Amino acid sequence: MSRALSEDLKRSPLWPILVDVVHSLPLYPSHKAYLRDFLIVESPEISVEEVSYRLGITLGEAMVILDEVKREITKEKGGADT
Repeated sequence: MSRALSEDLKRSPLWPILVDVVHSLPLYPSHKAYLRDFLIVESPEISVEEVSYRLGITLGEAMVILDEVKREITKEKGGADT
């Protein structure tokens, strides 16, 4: 998923609803931890589709957790919050 498309999606009024739904999923913390601790380390430029496939989750959940993990990594490196 291109960065521009991702930014368009985050401006959608439905984005906060998707985030709330994903945060309510029982396996959300585990999926996010696995992405952060393993998948991103293996493939820093991993796509939303690949995250969805590798974790067996919906594209919506993959979009939210990939966005969160990438923002956390950027913040840890001292970069601007995207």
